[in-house]
Amino acid sequence: MATTTTKTVKETAAKSGERYLQATGRRKTAIARARLTPSPRTSVFVNDKELNEYFPTETLRTTALEPFLKVSLPTQFAVRIIVRGGGIAGQAVAVRHAITRALVEYDKELRVVLKKEGFLKRDQRAKERRKAGFVKARKRKQWSKR
Repeated sequence: MATTTTKTVKETAAKSGERYLQATGRRKTAIARARLTPSPRTSVFVNDKELNEYFPTETLRTTALEPFLKVSLPTQFAVRIIVRGGGIAGQAVAVRHAITRALVEYDKELRVVLKKEGFLKRDQRAKERRKAGFVKARKRKQWSKR
């Protein structure tokens, strides 16, 4: 299913004359769709806002752009990202995952470096569901003798 979607995206890109790479990244309940277009100058937009505007802290911005820093390709792409769900930190990691997947699609040689850093692996950790009779997922109500 994913391969047919990718082919369709590439075919539509070829028809419109625009070439781009597209990939999806996930973390907790956040889903990010990154679109990388070759460009002489860098521009990163997340949900139609600049990166600095969307991610308020330097840590989140660094997390989102880590793949570019590890492979030293910061000035070759214009990046547009649509991210939905989750919190701001989960969204930053989802953006990192999406950018990493798109870069691997761009150049298969980058896979070795990015995989070693752990950027290709989807972080499966998510909040555990609350069970009946418990305050939280594992925290129980206080026991009372009388």
